[in-house]
Amino acid sequence: MVGLLMWREPQKGRKRLEVREQILLHMRFLGAEVSWSPHPAVMRHRVLAAGKRLRKHGVVQVVLPEDFSFREQLEKCGLRPASTLTLRRALAADWVQAGLRERNLPCAGAKVAVSGASLTGEVVRTVTELMLRHRYVLLDLPYGGEELCRQLRREYGVSLLLKPSQEQLEEAEALVLFDPRKDRLACRNPVLLRLYDESAPLPVLTLPPVLEEKLPEGVNRGQLLAVLREAGAVKREQISLGIQTQR
Repeated sequence: MVGLLMWREPQKGRKRLEVREQILLHMRFLGAEVSWSPHPAVMRHRVLAAGKRLRKHGVVQVVLPEDFSFREQLEKCGLRPASTLTLRRALAADWVQAGLRERNLPCAGAKVAVSGASLTGEVVRTVTELMLRHRYVLLDLPYGGEELCRQLRREYGVSLLLKPSQEQLEEAEALVLFDPRKDRLACRNPVLLRLYDESAPLPVLTLPPVLEEKLPEGVNRGQLLAVLREAGAVKREQISLGIQTQR
């Protein structure tokens, strides 16, 4: 079960920590509601207590409150924040398009470069989606790109530019990095997505209103949607990207 850590205002007659099962979009969470205090030492103690309770019930990953600053206490309990990596990669093509539009750059004619350490299924899906939206897609991989290029040409009649130069990568309007690079690429592209970096801010993510009203406020939106999507409670096409955050 996934944990869900939430703050709440102190209320007379209620415990400072309450742990109970919650259902969000038909998915079970073990929720821990912690009474908020302005004193950091008090909050560290309460978060540690909440973490121990969650871990005792078999929880390993937790959806955290927004702007959470007590990760050390959770690590002591063997808990980790819910990962957003798969969500970031699933939304990469939409994320590129949203970034180009925000900067008033042409979408169809934009040059979009994709770089990765290997040809994973996520890279294939992202490149395929980008090829159907943008005229120029550059793919920088150590190996495996040739077969993908042939496949896309057969199925869609489009071609990739393989093994682009560093200059071509730097000149692209959008650069999508699945893995860190070891060279000194400038990475000053108008739209730059470091999909491996969970500390990079996500764009605004929203669901249809009928689903939005069922989600709690004040939790990390990216972590929550990532967990719901991996469980099948939310489909990728139900997630909309709003205004792009600054990198």
